[in-house]
Amino acid sequence: MWKLATAVILGAALSCQAEQPTQIWADISSGPEVSSSVDVTPVASWLYDPLWFMEVLAGAAGDVDEFDVLSLPDVANSGEEQPQRWNWHVQNTDVMQGYPSFHAKYSGANSLPPGGQIRQTVSVDLYAGVRLWSGAEAHIDGLMWQGFGLHNTLGIDDYPNGEAYKAGTAYPRLDIARLFIRQNVGLGGEQEFVPADGLTLAGKHDVSRLAITVGRIGAVDIFDDNSYAGDPSTQFMNWALVTNAAWDYPADSLGFTTGLTLALNQRKWALRYGFFQIPAVANTWTAEDALFIKPGYQSIQAGDGHFWQDWGMAAEFERRYSLYGHPGVLRFLAFLNQGRMGSYAAALAVPGTHITQTYAYRRNYGFGLNLEQAISENAGLFSRLGWNLGRNEAWMFTDVNYTASLGLSVKGEAWRRPDDTLGLAGVMSGISRANQRYLEAGGTGILDGDGALNYGWEKVLETYYDFPLWKSIHLAADYQFVADPIFNKDRGPVNILGARLHLEF
Repeated sequence: MWKLATAVILGAALSCQAEQPTQIWADISSGPEVSSSVDVTPVASWLYDPLWFMEVLAGAAGDVDEFDVLSLPDVANSGEEQPQRWNWHVQNTDVMQGYPSFHAKYSGANSLPPGGQIRQTVSVDLYAGVRLWSGAEAHIDGLMWQGFGLHNTLGIDDYPNGEAYKAGTAYPRLDIARLFIRQNVGLGGEQEFVPADGLTLAGKHDVSRLAITVGRIGAVDIFDDNSYAGDPSTQFMNWALVTNAAWDYPADSLGFTTGLTLALNQRKWALRYGFFQIPAVANTWTAEDALFIKPGYQSIQAGDGHFWQDWGMAAEFERRYSLYGHPGVLRFLAFLNQGRMGSYAAALAVPGTHITQTYAYRRNYGFGLNLEQAISENAGLFSRLGWNLGRNEAWMFTDVNYTASLGLSVKGEAWRRPDDTLGLAGVMSGISRANQRYLEAGGTGILDGDGALNYGWEKVLETYYDFPLWKSIHLAADYQFVADPIFNKDRGPVNILGARLHLEF
């Protein structure tokens, strides 16, 4: 059944390109080269004209504003709040980033090449949802991705491109990123209308309700949300501004895994809990990836750990409030991971600091704080703080052990561009003393490892400006300044310029 579902959903997404006379996939190399000079990795030639794409989808309807009928045949453009029986949505995000040469005393296995690079990434998601019975809905997300992040997503822990997966690919690959069922259980009282999005059917629900989600999901879909900094396709692109960099959240190399979540919602607060499987091998694939990824890899390390022994858990409390008439949200996150992990301290006694030789069942835990505060109708502040134990090997996300971020997001109403967004944010991230000693001895982590270390906090400043080109097509310019990349004062700073094209409907 999963083969049939994958073929139907992703075949429909790719069929939108059927009238394009050009070659769908470019002939490109199997991966990026590390070079001492500026280089460009080519991407697929199917990067289409967005206007043509929308016109094909709209067909004879002509006016794209009327294309909202895609949501459901029983939801017309009447403006009424009606429940959906099914819906589907598409998003596409294309990112180009590059940096000029920078100072580096030395380089190691995971070091960002000092000669400069330009890289591109492409992602397309086709979302579909259907109502099963009262309060229940099923969702699937067919993902296509292609391209490579800078240095194949290595060399910066607060990584600059949230659309760059850890598994880069020279030609398009397909995956079922999400496949889950959500059951909403009403607890009575007043109701509210929940609008549709790619992973939600529009409908009325009790404000007081319990949502149970089971299946293949993204942990950051449920936890550590933020209205101003949580979506790299439309907001800040840096990983540490998309979610808490100190949370080694359960995920495969694309950011997804199987799990169960419970979310209790009330008028002024919410409480969430999640239990997730983690990969058997650090920074690799879960068991379902071996089935879902097409075309498959010739050799793939895919598998989950033992169900009751290798897992990640998260709990979050959310409090909503109003400050001088402006809404705000404060979220407190606690997380705990268990698995066969290496120890930084134990690796120092192993020849070559091979941390894999120290594997034993260990735990890593930590906490996060997440704030969003509107300061006017068109501007808001946000901040995240994060900490984890830092004794044992990072497994899935970054090598960061503590982090702090602060940012501002402003809509363009003041300069008569209400659909534009200007963002400015800064991040500081560090690692524990045990992690420092491991890197000083030549160890490598998920993203870091220069072969030596002159320790300093990694510091990032990001600013972006996003504006609509046409209808639901947006273009953004992005700049990031990175000081002491992967915690090393002997390298950098790095100036990263980027551009992002995004469309969704």
